[in-house]
Amino acid sequence: MKLPVVQFTREQQAFRLKVRAFLQQHLKAGTFQTKCDSWLSGSDSAFSKLIAAQGWIGMTWPKHYGGAERSTIERYILTEEFLAAGAPVAAHWFADRQTGPLLLRFGTEEQRQFFLAKIIQGECFFAIGLSEPNSGSDLASVRTKAEKVEGGWLVNGAKTWTSNAHDAHYMVTLVRTAPYDEQHKHKGLSQLIIDLHAPGVTITPIPYLTGERHFNDVFFDNVFVPDSMVVGTLGNGWAQGLAELAFERSGPERILSTFPLLNELIVELKKAHDIAGLATASKLLAEMWSLRNLSLGVAQVLEEGGEVAIPAALVKSIGTKFEQKIPEIARLLVRAYPSLQAERAFDRYMAQSILHAPGFTIRGGTSEVLYGIVAKGVVAQ
Repeated sequence: MKLPVVQFTREQQAFRLKVRAFLQQHLKAGTFQTKCDSWLSGSDSAFSKLIAAQGWIGMTWPKHYGGAERSTIERYILTEEFLAAGAPVAAHWFADRQTGPLLLRFGTEEQRQFFLAKIIQGECFFAIGLSEPNSGSDLASVRTKAEKVEGGWLVNGAKTWTSNAHDAHYMVTLVRTAPYDEQHKHKGLSQLIIDLHAPGVTITPIPYLTGERHFNDVFFDNVFVPDSMVVGTLGNGWAQGLAELAFERSGPERILSTFPLLNELIVELKKAHDIAGLATASKLLAEMWSLRNLSLGVAQVLEEGGEVAIPAALVKSIGTKFEQKIPEIARLLVRAYPSLQAERAFDRYMAQSILHAPGFTIRGGTSEVLYGIVAKGVVAQ
């Protein structure tokens, strides 16, 4: 498919400057400190409330649910600025990026009325329950099951690599509501909204190499979920989940996780008047610009309601390898002393990037899985 080329309007450029000024104000005030990979490792509910006060959570959603009905491109601009500044946006990230659009498309009116306003106000955070222990990258092998009981479902099983479950209030969870069939693994899957503070839910951390908490194991032991918390149609969980992943895989967060390090690399090279180093860094900028145009094109197609599974997979697979490349090249151009407590920003960002980078090509779908999606899509066309 041919993706559109996006040109920002004057109004959109003005919006970018407004967001940038907001972030600079809070950086100077010490509200937050720039970090690499801040959209996952930077969870700060108080900062999310500040963002909500600006009307920047759920900004594309309908006004009658509390949204602002702004464009997907404006949200893209907002996301770029958050990532470039390394702002702590992880608390509300998944609810804003995925859960809201999922409920708007598949949810009941009761669910929309209950959740959307709370998300927009920065008062309700979501996690996404997909991966399971002993399943590798085979998402369709889900074994967590929900058995029908009076008034709802009893859920038993486990999820792993669940981002920010410890800070979230609810989790959209992919479960089996029909017996597992080896020949038809994608059937019988449904999505349930599970209260993460309900009896029978246990959340344990999977620490980062930095020692920070982001990933979690989540266990369900006879957790009751009312019928009103079924998302969409029973048995349609696989198709609904794939639609949700288009939002997860195509955004600038698959390109800019290590942007603070790239930006600081250029600062250091300019200080040293290193012309050869700047020439190498300029190649990274050119690659980033190309990936950005690809990602922007996907955002525009999403705005128009188009199908983006293949280009979204490309953004994620190529973009995350680019993110991993930045610390590898940066360390060859500038002498680094990586430490999470370093005074020099370059050393601090280098440590964050090195320790976070192994997960870039795993989370949101491994590169191998994404290559398969692209290959199948090309064959089908």
